[in-house]
Amino acid sequence: MIKGAHVILYSADADADRRFLIDLLGRPTVDAGGGWLIAQLPPSEVAVHPAEASGAIELYLVCDDVEATVAEWTGRGVPFETPISEERWGRVTAFRLPGGGRVGLYEARHPLAFEL
Repeated sequence: MIKGAHVILYSADADADRRFLIDLLGRPTVDAGGGWLIAQLPPSEVAVHPAEASGAIELYLVCDDVEATVAEWTGRGVPFETPISEERWGRVTAFRLPGGGRVGLYEARHPLAFEL
Protein backbone atom coordinates (compact mmCIF):
# COMPACT_ATOMS: atom_id res chain seq x y z
CA MET A 1 0.00 0.00 0.00
CA ILE A 2 1.32 3.47 -0.91
CA LYS A 3 1.39 5.69 2.18
CA GLY A 4 2.35 9.01 0.57
CA ALA A 5 4.75 10.71 -1.79
CA HIS A 6 8.21 12.17 -1.24
CA VAL A 7 9.09 15.31 -3.24
CA ILE A 8 12.74 16.19 -3.83
CA LEU A 9 13.74 19.72 -4.83
CA TYR A 10 17.28 20.12 -6.14
CA SER A 11 18.82 23.43 -5.13
CA ALA A 12 22.00 25.46 -5.39
CA ASP A 13 21.38 26.40 -1.72
CA ALA A 14 19.62 23.42 -0.16
CA ASP A 15 20.06 24.60 3.44
CA ALA A 16 18.46 27.99 2.73
CA ASP A 17 15.60 26.46 0.75
CA ARG A 18 14.98 23.84 3.43
CA ARG A 19 14.83 26.50 6.19
CA PHE A 20 12.65 28.75 4.02
CA LEU A 21 10.07 26.02 3.31
CA ILE A 22 10.01 24.75 6.88
CA ASP A 23 9.41 28.28 8.18
CA LEU A 24 6.89 29.13 5.45
CA LEU A 25 4.79 25.97 5.69
CA GLY A 26 4.95 25.61 9.46
CA ARG A 27 4.56 21.82 9.14
CA PRO A 28 6.15 19.16 11.36
CA THR A 29 9.59 17.85 10.41
CA VAL A 30 11.54 14.66 10.94
CA ASP A 31 15.30 14.32 11.21
CA ALA A 32 16.47 11.82 8.60
CA GLY A 33 19.87 11.72 10.32
CA GLY A 34 22.63 14.23 10.97
CA GLY A 35 20.22 17.16 11.22
CA TRP A 36 18.83 16.59 7.70
CA LEU A 37 15.27 17.80 8.21
CA ILE A 38 12.41 16.61 6.01
CA ALA A 39 9.23 18.69 6.18
CA GLN A 40 5.76 17.21 6.15
CA LEU A 41 3.63 18.42 3.25
CA PRO A 42 -0.10 18.88 3.32
CA PRO A 43 -2.21 16.30 1.47
CA SER A 44 -1.24 16.19 -2.20
CA GLU A 45 -2.26 15.11 -5.67
CA VAL A 46 -0.35 14.39 -8.87
CA ALA A 47 -1.21 15.28 -12.46
CA VAL A 48 0.53 14.22 -15.69
CA HIS A 49 0.47 16.73 -18.54
CA PRO A 50 1.46 16.09 -22.15
CA ALA A 51 4.84 17.49 -23.21
CA GLU A 52 7.25 17.17 -26.11
CA ALA A 53 10.00 15.98 -23.76
CA SER A 54 9.65 14.08 -20.50
CA GLY A 55 11.39 14.89 -17.26
CA ALA A 56 10.14 18.31 -16.19
CA ILE A 57 8.57 18.46 -12.74
CA GLU A 58 6.75 21.39 -11.14
CA LEU A 59 5.66 21.93 -7.55
CA TYR A 60 2.48 23.86 -6.77
CA LEU A 61 1.19 24.53 -3.29
CA VAL A 62 -2.63 24.64 -3.17
CA CYS A 63 -4.49 27.21 -1.06
CA ASP A 64 -8.11 28.23 -0.46
CA ASP A 65 -7.59 31.93 -1.24
CA VAL A 66 -4.61 32.85 -3.38
CA GLU A 67 -4.94 36.62 -2.82
CA ALA A 68 -4.99 36.24 0.98
CA THR A 69 -2.07 33.79 0.90
CA VAL A 70 -0.01 36.08 -1.36
CA ALA A 71 -0.72 39.05 0.94
CA GLU A 72 0.26 37.07 4.06
CA TRP A 73 3.40 35.57 2.55
CA THR A 74 4.48 38.85 0.94
CA GLY A 75 4.34 40.33 4.45
CA ARG A 76 6.68 37.52 5.52
CA GLY A 77 9.15 38.39 2.75
CA VAL A 78 8.23 35.77 0.15
CA PRO A 79 9.34 37.06 -3.28
CA PHE A 80 6.46 36.49 -5.71
CA GLU A 81 7.64 36.76 -9.30
CA THR A 82 4.35 36.78 -11.16
CA PRO A 83 1.00 38.48 -10.58
CA ILE A 84 -2.00 36.25 -9.92
CA SER A 85 -3.35 35.02 -13.24
CA GLU A 86 -6.70 33.49 -14.12
CA GLU A 87 -6.38 30.07 -15.71
CA ARG A 88 -9.02 27.55 -16.72
CA TRP A 89 -7.99 25.32 -13.81
CA GLY A 90 -7.47 28.01 -11.14
CA ARG A 91 -5.89 31.25 -10.02
CA VAL A 92 -2.11 30.96 -9.98
CA THR A 93 1.11 32.77 -9.16
CA ALA A 94 4.70 31.73 -8.35
CA PHE A 95 7.55 32.60 -6.04
CA ARG A 96 11.27 31.86 -5.88
CA LEU A 97 13.07 29.91 -3.21
CA PRO A 98 16.33 31.38 -1.84
CA GLY A 99 18.27 28.86 -3.96
CA GLY A 100 16.48 30.03 -7.12
CA GLY A 101 13.90 27.27 -7.55
CA ARG A 102 10.38 28.21 -8.64
CA VAL A 103 7.28 27.11 -6.71
CA GLY A 104 3.73 27.71 -7.90
CA LEU A 105 0.83 28.70 -5.66
CA TYR A 106 -2.73 28.22 -6.77
CA GLU A 107 -6.36 28.26 -5.82
CA ALA A 108 -7.92 25.34 -7.67
CA ARG A 109 -11.19 25.48 -9.58
CA HIS A 110 -11.39 21.69 -9.87
CA PRO A 111 -12.31 19.30 -7.05
CA LEU A 112 -9.13 18.36 -5.19
CA ALA A 113 -8.19 14.69 -5.33
CA PHE A 114 -7.11 14.68 -1.68
CA GLU A 115 -10.56 15.82 -0.59
CA LEU A 116 -12.36 12.90 -2.27
